Amino acid sequence: MRGADGRTTIPTTRVVGLVGGGSQQPLPPLAAPGGRRPQPVGVGRQDAARERVGRRLYAIDGIRLLAALMVAVHHFAGTGRVDQPGNAIWDRPVSDIMPTVFRFASYGWIGVEIFFVISGFVICMSCWGRTPRQFFVSRVIRLYPAYWFAVLFTTGVLVAVPGVWERLRMREVLLNLTMLQSGSGVANVDGVYWTLWSELRFYLLFLAVVATGLTYRKVVLFCCVWGAAAMLAPASGFRLLELAANAEGAWYFIAGLALYLMHRFGQDLLLWGILAMAWLMGQLELGHRIDEVEHVSGWRGSVLIFTVFLLAMVAIALGATDRVRWKWLVTAGALTYPLYLVHYAAGTTLINRLRDTMDARLLVVVVLAGFMGLSWVVHRVVERPVSRLLKTGLTTARCPPA
Repeated sequence: MRGADGRTTIPTTRVVGLVGGGSQQPLPPLAAPGGRRPQPVGVGRQDAARERVGRRLYAIDGIRLLAALMVAVHHFAGTGRVDQPGNAIWDRPVSDIMPTVFRFASYGWIGVEIFFVISGFVICMSCWGRTPRQFFVSRVIRLYPAYWFAVLFTTGVLVAVPGVWERLRMREVLLNLTMLQSGSGVANVDGVYWTLWSELRFYLLFLAVVATGLTYRKVVLFCCVWGAAAMLAPASGFRLLELAANAEGAWYFIAGLALYLMHRFGQDLLLWGILAMAWLMGQLELGHRIDEVEHVSGWRGSVLIFTVFLLAMVAIALGATDRVRWKWLVTAGALTYPLYLVHYAAGTTLINRLRDTMDARLLVVVVLAGFMGLSWVVHRVVERPVSRLLKTGLTTARCPPA
């Protein structure tokens, strides 16, 4: 039989995603003569996909932490800034201090692109079957508690230990608490916050699909329309379209959406085509970022890392990692967001003060371990209780009458 989204459907029960939510599927088809039910095309593949939908994907938690560590090591020992003579962090080129670490760390920025792909996957999974209000509440309680701490913590570090990074004025710090500072032309308290602006624009666009009820067909259409807009926007010269289309990040999010559809409904040629297009556009954006921002790594190596990651995500989406159920990966995934938010400005400031006290490689490990410990504290002491309070308040808040 055909569902509302035009896809062939099969008997199933209510399913629950990684962060919650689900969708009620159609009733089983009538039995055919002889007691046998008609078997839709691709039913075996869809059966396997349906069985996977309600399971926790532990492997994604592990990849998220790996991506966060890649970004952190890159910021500490692999950027063009830290490889300049007389830089404020190491005082001399890090490629002279630890050349092997620098060679690998120079590719760590790709962790951001990995985050974007995972975000597309997880957002689609977590809001399937949810209302726009539930989607809004889930994003607020997920993003803001740790972020508010990070803004105040980083500002405090830069006030206490000046000289490495410029501290913003108080009115700019306060605006940073909204997470909307990029839209107002105000600098970020910490440079890593630029990715949150990209995430917020994705959420706003995807909210339009959530409001209509997520289906296979609607998500595919969204991928195609957004992808087309992202390709046309740079040539249009229309600033608002460029802002909404987010050409620099769109295809990474689209890849994540296609991967989740593979996970939920099974693979098909259309989804493989979207993923292939995302890879082609992604490799171009990787090259642009190397030429315009990073200047420290090669295109071939970057594309290789990105390709290996996408293949790993395909394996996760198709169930190849279902046996990976290590409980510690849940904690690892919980550390990722706080670690990403607090490590950069504060961590490099700390390196500046400690760089002459121990071996540079050991210092990177010590600082990284310290911020992982801080991230665990933020998760337990800040994120959990504040998220509960926010969820209660936002869920019980009265909506204005229509």
